Amino acid sequence: QVQLVESGGGLVQAGGSLRLSCAASGRTFSSYAMGWFRQAPGKEREFVAAISWSGGSTYYADSVKGRFTISRDNAKNTVYLQMNSLKPEDTAVYYCAAAPVLTYYSGSYYPTDFDYWGQGTQVTVSS
Repeated sequence: QVQLVESGGGLVQAGGSLRLSCAASGRTFSSYAMGWFRQAPGKEREFVAAISWSGGSTYYADSVKGRFTISRDNAKNTVYLQMNSLKPEDTAVYYCAAAPVLTYYSGSYYPTDFDYWGQGTQVTVSS
């Protein structure tokens, strides 16, 4: 089992940057692929970025490609999301999640394919 705790959210002006962290417990962290999702008020949870268990492969939603970077440090049991050039439409609660394998279909990755979730961290981007 994997327990996940996100941190690093906050309030930032448009054009600014934030780095989210997700600390995992459990010795099996390095065997899981990891993802970041976000959910804005009144909207469904949507895929943001994902990374393979080794960190060798990364995947991004088109809306964040070129602005966000996902990375992981298996020695520290932590996955990161560096967010640059933030926009007001990036405002949401951001969640990290773990999956035994990444499954891509219908043009994205989906929350139902991730087994473990953190509690979320709020990111607010002001205009």
